[in-house]
Amino acid sequence: MILAADLGGTKTVLALFDADAGVERPLREEIFPSRAYDSLEAMIGPFLEATRAKPTAACFGVAGPVVNRSSHITNLPWVINADAIRQAFDIPQVHLLNDLQATAIAVPHLTSDAICTLNVGQRDPTGAIGVIAPGTGLGEAFLVWTGHRYQSYPTEGGHTTFAPVTHEQVELLDYLELRFGHVSFERVCSGSGIPNLYDYLRMRGHYDEPDWLLEALAQALDPTPVIINAALAGKAPLCVATLDLFVRILGGVISNLALQVFATGGLYLGGGIPPRILPRLQRPDFLESICYKGRFSDWVARIPVHVILDPKAALNGAAWHALEVLGH
Repeated sequence: MILAADLGGTKTVLALFDADAGVERPLREEIFPSRAYDSLEAMIGPFLEATRAKPTAACFGVAGPVVNRSSHITNLPWVINADAIRQAFDIPQVHLLNDLQATAIAVPHLTSDAICTLNVGQRDPTGAIGVIAPGTGLGEAFLVWTGHRYQSYPTEGGHTTFAPVTHEQVELLDYLELRFGHVSFERVCSGSGIPNLYDYLRMRGHYDEPDWLLEALAQALDPTPVIINAALAGKAPLCVATLDLFVRILGGVISNLALQVFATGGLYLGGGIPPRILPRLQRPDFLESICYKGRFSDWVARIPVHVILDPKAALNGAAWHALEVLGH
């Protein structure tokens, strides 16, 4: 029996798996609102009590850097320690992974119906693979071929410094520097960053902000879904412009990762936002923004680009890691 989790800033998914049955059919799965709890242990306790399960191994994909079996969660006031969880629940083996590393582990296991290909490209079957996921935050990871299988590695690339590539983006950087000081890519290319783009475009005064939109934003706990839904429906030019800016910046982030890890094996977009805005990503300007790399434009254009449609990729990746630990 293994316990796995995908822990994000918005929600956490816990699941139990039979080690012999694999990850396709979890024995139990439950979603928890992350901010309603003060620790991961507060979720695990009731979850295990309800099943009376005794896991022999656990693996948690967490939204933050993992150092010495511990992680300070980036978008939650939590500290998670693998040894503390092992002792609290008497689980013999407990492992922490960065959530994007967990997603990367799942990539070689993805079936054709679990992805949408935006650019077929020319895949190198043993080339490095880049994985990037705009969700609540912005995560990045990559995989390298070892000669026998792909090995995943985490990064904190989402917190690298935002590098504008147009005059509009330069103005965006100036605007956000006054608010945040250092401006990372996560500030402009994530679910938490979309309201920053919206505020900047509203400040410029080029778009009206209709009363119905003001009311919807005022009533929303999270403004990002309101902005995205209005943009996809074409109901508010301000929201359309916000999503357009987000997509262009995302294209640049993806191609940066491609160059940094030489991702000839392909690029995979995970997280909650890409599947939600898939029709927008299928428009030509998104791939054009990925290929905007000067002397390397043609090289980047040959890299396959896919959107991960499976919402359980990070959870399954954590489960795959636990199975590997157990020798399955």
